[in-house]
Amino acid sequence: MTAEYAWRGIRKATTNRVEWVSNQSLRMSVEELEDALQIPQPASDKLVLEDCRRLTGPGLLWEHAGAIADVRVVGFNLDAVEACWIKSIKHVFAAVGWESERWVVRQFENGLNLAISAPIDQLYSAIFVVQTAWYITASELLREPAREVANLLQSVRDVMQREARPELLVLQDAARQHGVDFVADDEAVSLGHGCGSQVWDIEALPEPAGVDWDRLHDLPVAMITGTNGKSTCVRLSAAVARASGCVAGFTSTDYVCVGDDILDRGDYSGPGGARMLLRDPRLEIALLEVARGGILRRGLALKRAQAGLVTNVAADHLGQYGVNTVPELTEAKFAVFRTLAPGATLVLNADDVGLVDYARAQSVEVRERGVGLCWFSLDSERAEVANARASGTPCAWLDREQLRYFDGGVTHDVCSVRDVPITMDGAARYNVQNSLAVICLSQALGLSLDDARAGLANFQSNPDDNPGRCNEFDVRGARVFVDFAHNPHSIAAVADTMKNLPARRRLLMLGHAGDRSDEDIRGLTAGAFTLNPDRVVICEVPEYLRGRDVGEVSAVIRAECLQQGLPQDSFSLADDPLSGAGQALDWLEPGDLALLLVYSQRDEIVDLLEG
Repeated sequence: MTAEYAWRGIRKATTNRVEWVSNQSLRMSVEELEDALQIPQPASDKLVLEDCRRLTGPGLLWEHAGAIADVRVVGFNLDAVEACWIKSIKHVFAAVGWESERWVVRQFENGLNLAISAPIDQLYSAIFVVQTAWYITASELLREPAREVANLLQSVRDVMQREARPELLVLQDAARQHGVDFVADDEAVSLGHGCGSQVWDIEALPEPAGVDWDRLHDLPVAMITGTNGKSTCVRLSAAVARASGCVAGFTSTDYVCVGDDILDRGDYSGPGGARMLLRDPRLEIALLEVARGGILRRGLALKRAQAGLVTNVAADHLGQYGVNTVPELTEAKFAVFRTLAPGATLVLNADDVGLVDYARAQSVEVRERGVGLCWFSLDSERAEVANARASGTPCAWLDREQLRYFDGGVTHDVCSVRDVPITMDGAARYNVQNSLAVICLSQALGLSLDDARAGLANFQSNPDDNPGRCNEFDVRGARVFVDFAHNPHSIAAVADTMKNLPARRRLLMLGHAGDRSDEDIRGLTAGAFTLNPDRVVICEVPEYLRGRDVGEVSAVIRAECLQQGLPQDSFSLADDPLSGAGQALDWLEPGDLALLLVYSQRDEIVDLLEG
């Protein structure tokens, strides 16, 4: 390091410690770093830099922090573009002194993901490094001059010096040596998890010698992802942990909580929610919901989790960040295994064919990381479950009405589906799968089967335990279910469950977000018709028009309802979900069943149903 860096480490021979000397006048704030440079890019619709962002942890491509760019390529051979970029990034690395850093490229239809590793204290600079390399690449391929490259590289070096925090790297290395997790963001750094953690302001980091390492330790942490079932599995796992007497906390798309205390409401299924939870000193066990967006945008928050779970993978939110197909989405979801410590367990759904195929393809890397697989299935004869039992590997399955778990040596009868309220006596097959997944996950986290039984038995399909997931209400003798299902897989699963419940008449209420295509909206509506509704309430969702005109989505839904054979006089239109729920209640009579697919106004609808 040189004196030009914002921080210098000076070892004093008389004290055997590191004294950190700061020069605050050199260091840039986060706001200044974000706008420090404007890297030029060629004005071409054939080579387009669509996005470039920091990666703070493991993600789709690898486990390293750094930066990633998504580029759209039209009319150029992807291999040729990749080769040119690799040449450019090598040149830029050499110019900024990052020869030891690495790169990785992922090709997808009409584009590339371009990622580099970088020191954790220079992730904004990493963005500028990637952008500079892409500028050089695009200019060369387009046969345009790359102007002022030497000055541009000098500007990048200047920003690197003003962003650098050597003391952060020293603390990160010390955490690695002491075997505790290191979790950092723009504002704070924490070592260890929960009750075994300590947090420091980013501007007041300690010297390693001043850290009380003996009191720091990691906690049992599970990373839970998938297209559907994530929130239910997070909450159900927390119920199992509470049954064990632990102070459990979880992150979700609704809120972050520790015990009964909600820390904040909102979508916290990314790394920010994980950091918030893992720094709470009351926490003893953590369940982290991991959404696709968090994996692809920023990467994941830690590298030492004890367990992971992938519930399933189905078509949803395709076409972003170079993830355009279900197999590519499977690749993204499977990234949670990169957060697992050696000896950890990854729980997988053996009924998901795509997930099984991808796990087989990744088996060597999984083994090399020291991660064990634990399969679950509704079918005891599924190959992965049968092979696990034959090889003495833990797994779980459904045997008629019984949930069974094999610990590698002994098969245990955990409980009947009739003892698990969210399975609706086994009718909700997707929640039978979720229950099996949580049994496996709880074992990987060191909880007992008695804890699993208690947690499964006490967890209800109500707005308190599992808000927005098949919540049931009795309204004047009619059964009303509220569910947040919003993709083809989840809507079809919920509708199929409702179809199997006895009812005199059936009502369906639905509306869809405007950013879905007409084809997608028709497909979602057709999937909901598995319910065989006698009446349909079509509601506008004003908060989710997303560029559509009022009435446009409803017209597509109405046309599909007619295509499905619903008579003209058997549907009605509503201005929003709340007024649609009111129409549903006016129609319902004793013995009827209603499925309300609620995109928004969920709390107001729950209040209406409970009133």
